[in-house]
Amino acid sequence: MSTHALFGAGPALPPAYPERAAWGTAPKLRQWQEEALAKYFADSPRDFLAVATPGAGKTTFALRVATELVERRIVNRIVVVAPTDHLKRQWSDAAARVGLSIDPNFRNADGRHGEGFIGVAVTYAQVASKPMLHRAKTEGAKTLVILDEIHHGGDALSWGDGIREAFEPAIRRLALTGTPFRSDTAAIPFVEYAEDADGIRRSRSDYTYGYGDALRDHVVRPVIFMAYSGQMRWRTSAGEEMAASLGEAAVTKDITAQAWRTALNPNGEWIPAVLAAADRRLTEVRRTVPDAGGLVIATDHDDARAYAGRLKKITGESPTVILSDDAKASGKIEEFSASETRWMVAVRMVSEGVDVPRLAVGVYATSTATPLFFAQAVGRFVRARRRGETASVFLPSVPNLMALANQLELERDHALDRPDNNEDGFAPEEALMEAANRAEKASDELTKQKFEALESQASFDRVLFDGGEFGTGGEMGSEEELDFLGIPGLLDADQVGVLLRQRQQEQQSRRRRPAAASEPAAPQVVDHRQLTELRGQLAKNVSAWSARSGMPHGVIHTELRKACGGPAVAQANEEQLQRRLKKLQDWFIGRT
Repeated sequence: MSTHALFGAGPALPPAYPERAAWGTAPKLRQWQEEALAKYFADSPRDFLAVATPGAGKTTFALRVATELVERRIVNRIVVVAPTDHLKRQWSDAAARVGLSIDPNFRNADGRHGEGFIGVAVTYAQVASKPMLHRAKTEGAKTLVILDEIHHGGDALSWGDGIREAFEPAIRRLALTGTPFRSDTAAIPFVEYAEDADGIRRSRSDYTYGYGDALRDHVVRPVIFMAYSGQMRWRTSAGEEMAASLGEAAVTKDITAQAWRTALNPNGEWIPAVLAAADRRLTEVRRTVPDAGGLVIATDHDDARAYAGRLKKITGESPTVILSDDAKASGKIEEFSASETRWMVAVRMVSEGVDVPRLAVGVYATSTATPLFFAQAVGRFVRARRRGETASVFLPSVPNLMALANQLELERDHALDRPDNNEDGFAPEEALMEAANRAEKASDELTKQKFEALESQASFDRVLFDGGEFGTGGEMGSEEELDFLGIPGLLDADQVGVLLRQRQQEQQSRRRRPAAASEPAAPQVVDHRQLTELRGQLAKNVSAWSARSGMPHGVIHTELRKACGGPAVAQANEEQLQRRLKKLQDWFIGRT
């Protein structure tokens, strides 16, 4: 078959390939990309799995492999398989910059791609719907298949079967991922597995470049997690009124899920307060990075639109809203990426692979808590453009997310053969990750029940960075919170760590009281049920005073704290809560 027939009606490739300079401008490779490229061509494998953290440059590496293979006449056709339509276009644009013409508009019904293209970009779903079509095209040429985010090969049985059927004849397959694999019982096609000492088969990569490595090389940004707690109140499907502090350790998983859902309700005060804090952080970052942008990741379309409305009131500027069913979504993402607009609000489609390098501040306003989704969401903010840029992600102070944030550098392989050594059938190191999956399912079940969020109030909880926790908590707008919101936007990882420890020491010094001359008193017994009840009473009274005075809940809590002393509600003891309740009673009867 002629080259002309393989690539459509356009002109055939020349008999001798031109020098690389004529193909396009090849970007200078980073050290890890050079090492991975050298290993690839030294081994010359049919299958190669490269695991690299989001933002490290997997696309650049893969396209260099592709151009080398074409130049050496090892392949004459390229197929890129990506999770979404937007990523197809993103791959096509990146390939064009290095002189490779990839058609992102190919449809199964077309039969062949457009003129002059060396290959196509398709989605996993597209391949799964017509695997034999893609197999025939793979067999018809010396094909390189680039499987972007290969973990999607395990998302659905049809997807895995589809890519296995379609691309088994390919002479080269390059698999890429930057996401922690979840445990499963089905092997991902074209991924090698090796049995470890525990008898568990785990995926084996040919080259791995983790977040910790990339951070040390200044390839990615350090991520500061700003965690927010607060008092929540809601009514259950049984009509029972409940109250709890977000992230409170003493409550059940169901109560945590309901408190979390209450916090994310756009009609409460938690979301507006956290959005305002995130916007303040963005303003600080933009002092040194003028085009820095922010992204809010929402659970559904209704919430996304509502959050956008809140941001417009806060900033005076309409944010870009990205909805998964919007045909213009890709264009909006590209327009936002090239602009200096402050905020973008999206549901899911910006969580994986989408390249908007100027994103520096994020708000994790979704109840999705799987390790895969969390890692991909955080990955949107870590791409470094110059040394010293930092990323800040705001999130609810709930155990699942705190654990995932503290384990950002954890590298995980795809594990098969689940052991039976615990009730969930997972190895101990995977139990925490699977708990996050269960929490997401529990949240989905809650959406099917009658539920009414009544009130939410935000308070600053702590900062998480590099496995450490910093801060002593505080009300919104307090000195304790502003200490961290005001961190400069240009700091390398070591400087971030030093500054966070410094702020922590300053806050502890402010709170430290002179030591008493006498022996310390014996520790008091804390009744957590009493604390929960008092917090609920305080929330109701603050709500009532807000309705009478027009003052926001956060301002009322700040005024109470100024008048009565003590820490934020989540950290206050029984005596401190009682004093605040008494002060509120004085306000109601007109006493100051």
